[in-house]
Amino acid sequence: MAPAAPRLILGLLVLSLCCEACKKVIFHVPSELEADMLVGRVDLKECLQSAEFISSSDGNFKVLEDGSVYTTSALSLSAEKKTFTILLKDIQEQVQKKIHVSLVEEEKKTPKTRHARDTVLKRTKRRWGPIPSVMIENSLGPFPLQIQQVQSDTAQNYTIYYSATGPGIDQDPKGLFYIERETGNIFATRAVDREQYPSFQIICFATTPDGYSPEVPLVHTIRIEDDNDNAPYFTQDLFEFCVPENSKPGVVVGKVIAEDRDEPYTLHTTLKYRIVSQTPPITPAFSLHGDTGVISVLLPQLDRELVPSYTLLVEVRDMAGQPFGLCTTGTVVVKIEDTNDNAPSFKQLQYETRVEENRVSVEILRVSVVDLDEPGSPGSGAVYEIIRGNDDQAFEITTDKNTNEGILCVVKGLDYETAKQRVLVIGVNNEAPYLLAPHSQQLSQSTCSVTVHVLDVDEGPVFKPCLLRLDVKECEDIGTAIGRYVAEDPETGNSEGIRYRIPPGQCNWINIDDRSGEVRTVRVLDRDIGEMRRGQCNITVLAIDRNGKTGTGTIQVCIVPGNKNFPRITQTDYIMCRDRKPICLTAQDGDEAPYSAPFVYRITDRNLASMWKLTPHDDNSWYLSPKSDTPYGIYEIPVSVTDNGGKIGENIVRVNLCDCVTPTECDGRTRQLSGGNVTLGLWAILAMILGSLLLLLILITICGCCGGGVMHRQVTDDCANHNLIISNTEAPGEEVMDHNIIPLQNTCDQGGYGVKTGEQQTFEMVKGRGHTLESVKGGGHQTLGSVKEGGGQPMMDTCRYSYSEWHNFTHPRLGEESIRGHTLIKNN
Repeated sequence: MAPAAPRLILGLLVLSLCCEACKKVIFHVPSELEADMLVGRVDLKECLQSAEFISSSDGNFKVLEDGSVYTTSALSLSAEKKTFTILLKDIQEQVQKKIHVSLVEEEKKTPKTRHARDTVLKRTKRRWGPIPSVMIENSLGPFPLQIQQVQSDTAQNYTIYYSATGPGIDQDPKGLFYIERETGNIFATRAVDREQYPSFQIICFATTPDGYSPEVPLVHTIRIEDDNDNAPYFTQDLFEFCVPENSKPGVVVGKVIAEDRDEPYTLHTTLKYRIVSQTPPITPAFSLHGDTGVISVLLPQLDRELVPSYTLLVEVRDMAGQPFGLCTTGTVVVKIEDTNDNAPSFKQLQYETRVEENRVSVEILRVSVVDLDEPGSPGSGAVYEIIRGNDDQAFEITTDKNTNEGILCVVKGLDYETAKQRVLVIGVNNEAPYLLAPHSQQLSQSTCSVTVHVLDVDEGPVFKPCLLRLDVKECEDIGTAIGRYVAEDPETGNSEGIRYRIPPGQCNWINIDDRSGEVRTVRVLDRDIGEMRRGQCNITVLAIDRNGKTGTGTIQVCIVPGNKNFPRITQTDYIMCRDRKPICLTAQDGDEAPYSAPFVYRITDRNLASMWKLTPHDDNSWYLSPKSDTPYGIYEIPVSVTDNGGKIGENIVRVNLCDCVTPTECDGRTRQLSGGNVTLGLWAILAMILGSLLLLLILITICGCCGGGVMHRQVTDDCANHNLIISNTEAPGEEVMDHNIIPLQNTCDQGGYGVKTGEQQTFEMVKGRGHTLESVKGGGHQTLGSVKEGGGQPMMDTCRYSYSEWHNFTHPRLGEESIRGHTLIKNN
């Protein structure tokens, strides 16, 4: 035990980064201290919460994990005070603290006088429960090596035999420890590997020869103290990392990891890393953090094109990297990833090639470049472009992914007569954007020139232009010439000897003259016909020269919308009530712009134009409204609508201007007015006919009365009521019985025309309650007179009422729209 303490103290002194003293502890003890005597207990957690390593600066004392302080051997206090230090260390946090312990001798006290019979109490040492034993790993002996002794206090009075059982004794590893039967000394027979057996717990027994056990079984722990017998090792045989070139210093490349099988959180497992060597042996490019094993970029410029990879020999050493620590080396390979920091450049600056005219989709040249970046990466992949000389897009250049070459092709036929050679300027870039190193110059694009010689060949006729657009107005007559489409011989530049034709199987809208190339319509082109709804058709035309060579062109026939439809008003029947709210007239035109809206409305009849007016609303609609003095009636108004192309559509708008609140109230009795002339309705005409018949009957009756006898007239005081009463006091005459007079039946007293019946035939005509004209039987003769209702003196007159008087009586009533209650009835 004694040699181990200085070694631990030395390790703590080497490792400590900071050392702070905690609260001082004082123990009062006797002047003589026996071995394995409990001195006192120290609160370790108050000083350092997580103390992973505990030791004493004085080898005569040992400190357990619970803070108990024991003596390791018998000693006496040489002076009044004796001091030592307890060292505490948190290896993970790299913190070390001290507790100063002072031992003060107890003052001797004069014992009190006791009676003889008093029993003197004496404290005896309890030796059956010693502190845990410690055995150093890989101890060199000599063996057997005593590591502890257990004794029972009863051994002073009895013979005690000691025995033990457990791992290391009678369990694997068997025979490692044994206990002497008579003394209780525990011995180790050989060295122990802590990594295999960090501790042992054995059970000790104390018995008398007759088998009596004065002590309870003792569980005793033997802890194997670690020895730095294991070198650290890397978790991988080879560490491989990658880092982009031109990375900035401080960029993390990777981390190496090592382990140590010795006791954790001790100096034996405190590791330090370092780079031993670098390949290639140039300026160090990386740094290695000693505690964490993290590798970082050190060199400001890593160039893959100069050094594609680095090999590092790294070392890990325990004992915090001290020279006496155990170490192991490992290998780290750092690959430099390529970035696009090099521009591609052409191997040649000038190229020449040839191609026949009119050849298309043919490869004419391959160009190649040099790129220092990693082959096959986006940083070396070439992207070619034609910078100049390809305005007509006749050439195209692509990249061969296998060879990284540029393939120049002709995609549109070249014309020798137009240009005998073409000069192209081709540039190249990379697929990936450039990532330049700090403070480096901007890269410039590499270019080369390509001269393309066009070879002359005998060609067929060529249409100019190759696509001719001809616009045809809709509904043009058949045979209308719409244009001319001719081809030229590219060698001579003229059209002599060239014939034209349209191959079959195309839309048959046009034909072309086989000699002149004049194009005419063969059908009426109408966009309303199914096949012409698209309004466009492409027609291929062939041109054939004297040698039989052909050329093709295309005529695009487009039907231009025309003004073929008349605008018409969508609704022409309306009812307008007394509020005279304007009517919105809306027109439609089947044509497209500009031959449709806006429309212009106009009333073509001059008389109705003075009674009605039109007001614009929008491009399609106008308001129709009557003027204030327009009478009620049905009007048929001619309205013309002119579209934007000048085409006029005639429409008749029928408006029933009715004296109503809602249109449903209008029953058709309104007078119909058309063309400026007033015409009476059906009921009005019927009323006039019936009125005329009635007038005729009255005249016949009057004439009969004047020819048959003397007419008596009676004037009563009832003249104010305008009642005319005709009475006949004589016997029925010949006129009354005439069959030409139509007898009438009695009607309602409220108004209308009626007759009171009796033994004679009578006729009465009444308007209202007070106007009456009647023929009545009276005293055997006929009378025409006015009689007062309450009676009166009759006055005789002979045929005094003329036709004009009767006409004045009846005429104002014939102008009504209808004659209500008019009936003609014959009595039986």
